[in-house]
Amino acid sequence: MPGKHQHFQEPEVGCCGKYFLFGFNIVFWVLGALFLAIGLWAWGEKGVLSNISALTDLGGLDPVWLFVVVGGVMSVLGFAGCIGALRENTFLLKFFSMFLGLIFFLELATGILAFVFKDWIRDQLNLFINNNVKAYRDDIDLQNLIDFAQEYWSCCGARGPNDWNLNIYFNCTDLNPSRERCGVPFSCCLRDPAEDVLNTQCGYDVRLKLVRGELEQQGFIHTKGCVGQFEKWLQDNLIVVAGVFVGIALLQIFGICLAQNLVSDIKAVKANWSKWNDDFENHWLTPTISEVLSMMGPQQNSLVGAPGLAPPCRHIFFGLGGLYLEPFRNW
Repeated sequence: MPGKHQHFQEPEVGCCGKYFLFGFNIVFWVLGALFLAIGLWAWGEKGVLSNISALTDLGGLDPVWLFVVVGGVMSVLGFAGCIGALRENTFLLKFFSMFLGLIFFLELATGILAFVFKDWIRDQLNLFINNNVKAYRDDIDLQNLIDFAQEYWSCCGARGPNDWNLNIYFNCTDLNPSRERCGVPFSCCLRDPAEDVLNTQCGYDVRLKLVRGELEQQGFIHTKGCVGQFEKWLQDNLIVVAGVFVGIALLQIFGICLAQNLVSDIKAVKANWSKWNDDFENHWLTPTISEVLSMMGPQQNSLVGAPGLAPPCRHIFFGLGGLYLEPFRNW
């Protein structure tokens, strides 16, 4: 009698989670590659790629580092998540989860430390800004970043305009031959709404001329430091900033959970196939020639008529004593 087909209730890999993770990470991967390409292009324009030692010569922060580091991290994460989800590769998916989890805990630790050690963070921020003030004219990207920060937060220097004495071009020493002596960058100046053209020389000699006190300086330049203005900006926009960080954290947690769920599904499917394969590794048949020919016919991928062997098979091997049937696999 022909054997009955057996129907197996097998675990499956969820398609929705798999392709959502794939789609999200391919966008992440492309954006990371774009950031990394912009950073490398900027370094190429500045001659850094042909002179690697120039990376350490700059006393302040090179903003290109932000593009390179962020782009590199995004590219690695995007690659691992995208290829891991598409190929159902558990190693890449685990790497994606661990890397994303590490970033999440670093962000969490940084936030806690910044809240607990406020004074220390403020001192380090002052030191960081002053180091970049010293290197203001050494790198055009750093110069643009400082100008943007001073204009956006309406500030000048870390604690005030006199911090620009740390820069060799703006200090007020008698031996300074620079035309910018005792001045400040144009980004420290109060903008006149009636001016159509930006006056980049508005800060020349401003600290030398306005030695009579801060009250007169307030009519020409910003007198508040950028550290204090940044703290004030954080307080005024605390809900927005907190919402952004919480949103990023939730996306990271969601990505970790999605990847781990996909890993669990893949392991369940592999375990099911391994168990099924073990049941048939030692199962040998001695069929007749007619049975072999029928199995090699149009229905060669199923064994209709072999008692107890209804599961699909892909390869038929001749061995000692009969035929060995290897179950069909998806990987």
